[in-house]
Amino acid sequence: MSWIEVGELAEIPRLGARVVRTAGGNIAVFRTATDAVFALDDKCPHKGGPLSQGIVFENRVACPLHNWVIDLQEGCAVGPDTGCTRKHEVKVEAGKVFLLPSTAA
Repeated sequence: MSWIEVGELAEIPRLGARVVRTAGGNIAVFRTATDAVFALDDKCPHKGGPLSQGIVFENRVACPLHNWVIDLQEGCAVGPDTGCTRKHEVKVEAGKVFLLPSTAA
């Protein structure tokens, strides 16, 4: 896999996400209030809810279906819930966001 240009950092809303469609499925690219950027499969480990539509706070996102809280750095649910979604590498260079989709299951 190679890096995919997602777009300008400013195009991703603060405390929001942008969805990138790939052959391996949809990936949500999140931007926090401090402009940190993270990427996870756009699928909650609980019931597959679209994490990109959840509420972002600190370095976490709350799934819009059942309010599971997912850590954006690790892709794992915050206790007492358990389960993880796949994370992907992201980088910001000269104000542009790049995504490296993971091929690991």
